[in-house]
Amino acid sequence: MLSDRYALPISTSSRAARDAYVSGCDCILAAVAGVETNLARSLEADPQFALAHAAVARGHFVKAEVPQARAAAAKARSLVQSATPREQSHVNAIALAIEGNPVASLEASKAHLAQWPRDAMVLAPATGVFGLVGFSGRQQREPELYELLARLAPHYGGDWWFECVLAFAACECGKLDEALKRIERSMAANARNAHGAHIKVHVLYEMGEEHAGLEYLESWMPGLDKEALLHCHLSWHVALFALALGDLQRAWDVYRRHVHPGGSWGPALNTVTDSAAFLWRAELTGQPRDEQLWREARDYALKSFPKAGVFFADVHTALACVATGDSANFERLVAGMKERIAGDKYPAGSVVPALAEGFAAYAKGDWSGAIRQFEQALPATVRIGGSRAQRDLVENTLLAAYLRAGRPLDAKKLVARRLDRRPMVMVEGYASA
Repeated sequence: MLSDRYALPISTSSRAARDAYVSGCDCILAAVAGVETNLARSLEADPQFALAHAAVARGHFVKAEVPQARAAAAKARSLVQSATPREQSHVNAIALAIEGNPVASLEASKAHLAQWPRDAMVLAPATGVFGLVGFSGRQQREPELYELLARLAPHYGGDWWFECVLAFAACECGKLDEALKRIERSMAANARNAHGAHIKVHVLYEMGEEHAGLEYLESWMPGLDKEALLHCHLSWHVALFALALGDLQRAWDVYRRHVHPGGSWGPALNTVTDSAAFLWRAELTGQPRDEQLWREARDYALKSFPKAGVFFADVHTALACVATGDSANFERLVAGMKERIAGDKYPAGSVVPALAEGFAAYAKGDWSGAIRQFEQALPATVRIGGSRAQRDLVENTLLAAYLRAGRPLDAKKLVARRLDRRPMVMVEGYASA
């Protein structure tokens, strides 16, 4: 029986199907172009290969192509019944998330990995800050993911993909020395791993190495196809580094060409959150508001996420409404958040509307109101998902509110509490506070 790259038997007798499947899965794991081409070749060689259909489903799902993902998952379910128990469990774990049941998917994935710990395609959806654990809404999601991966580490033996996802989990837990060692090993083994490049940039950000981060991306990104999954988000990192270093022309050029709606090629979640986050951070550093860019970001956000439900997107959509003075849509979104909370359908809980209302208070110049909301919400901000770097948007806004309220000592105390990280503070006036 043929096996995949992790030595797990697969139910196809076609070596061509197996080889193309392995290549397609590696493209998914590395977030590089080639997923569709390789998996199409696999299914051309063996149309009945259930795991290849499941991989197609996963490939569509990470790009937020939900109807296509569900169709491929249904096909995988229909074909896997004659395959091995491992493959049946594999398809079920992946399909559950695509079918809209992430809680059951995570539980199925954990049960599956207890028997088949080297099944990377089942483990992958649980990893990262947007994964099943990352979007669980749980306060302890970061150590939970690190502990899950640390338990599995002996089964992977330095595998390039596993090293990069464990590096990210270590980074988000403040274990920066471990994260740097692991991501450097990962990139040495597979230098064209876009997930790895992304994670290395996060480690450098957390270490306060903005110059090194920008230099790394400028040397690494030219070989990355713009249609690759992470091109838009890596461009966001370039724009942020440039903004932090005072290269404003570079920051705005990259933002307009690769991050802003219409320039970005990537999942709506990245485009919505990255565009709003960059525009707001730019203002915190003293840049004037660009009303047109904000309107375009808001319109795209409302089209992509018209109702509350995806809490990380909800925070940024509400922020775009705040920046454009769209009180009607802001109030509708916050009401939707609270309705879902009341119905126990919003795992992140009350921190999401609290953050939205904090941004609204800040935009009105109500510094005391903004400080009150952000101080209460900050300890639970991890529940909205996203990375520490992304959630710095909240802390930086609180810092700005302290400064505008004439409370520079509180601003300094907030930054001093960063015991396990050293990112640059991007707030106008902080250096002289």
